[in-house]
Amino acid sequence: YGVPRLCSILADHGIKGSFFFSVGPDNMGRHLRRLLHPSFLLKMVRTRAASLYGWDILLRGTLWPGPVIGERLAPVIRSVAVAGHEVGLHAWDHHEWQTSIDRLAGEAIYRSIDQGMALLREVTGRSPLSSAAPAWKCNDRVLLEKAKFPYLYNSDCRGHSIFYPVVRGKEVRQPQIPATLPTYDEVIGQNGISDKTYNDYLISLLKPNGLNVLTVHAEAEGMICAALFDRFLGMVPSTGGTLVPLG
Repeated sequence: YGVPRLCSILADHGIKGSFFFSVGPDNMGRHLRRLLHPSFLLKMVRTRAASLYGWDILLRGTLWPGPVIGERLAPVIRSVAVAGHEVGLHAWDHHEWQTSIDRLAGEAIYRSIDQGMALLREVTGRSPLSSAAPAWKCNDRVLLEKAKFPYLYNSDCRGHSIFYPVVRGKEVRQPQIPATLPTYDEVIGQNGISDKTYNDYLISLLKPNGLNVLTVHAEAEGMICAALFDRFLGMVPSTGGTLVPLG
């Protein structure tokens, strides 16, 4: 539901975006084990997770295997490419990447990326030219395995400017375009930031002479926060800025 809504909002403002899809099994619900950690439980309460995601998503993949997203929702993903947006790979299995990437060997990382690339290629008819690591979790093994794919750029980290990463003293010739701005769930409900002040807060963080990269989520800005996101896009031109996809 969120992705078509995002496309509609972007079209209303004449903007193209960069969409990064997780296309393998939807095992979102397995994150609920982290409720045992007080900090994660507090985040779930602060962001009103049940209303943000919906219980069907929060429980996905807990009692039975989650559906393969790229197969079930191929028409949605394809429509994004047809509309002229950039389409890149987020992950094959988002949950596995987020919880296990530090332990996975290079072969397993390559296989995971390759599975996601193959399904996206099948769905859109073209090979994805970019990727963005789930939860910005990346390491040297990930960078070396991604270098085996024809990516024009990756967005695997938070940072301040575009750069080439260095692994074992050698530059990896795939530029990183880091996210520079906080996401909705990271700041809402903290330091007095509410839906009424969120857009003004984001605008205050924009650097006129620097890199400004905002990550939005289909289940947030494409659904429960759609009107908020629409207003934000309308505010940006008054700053003198232009919104463009990462590529």
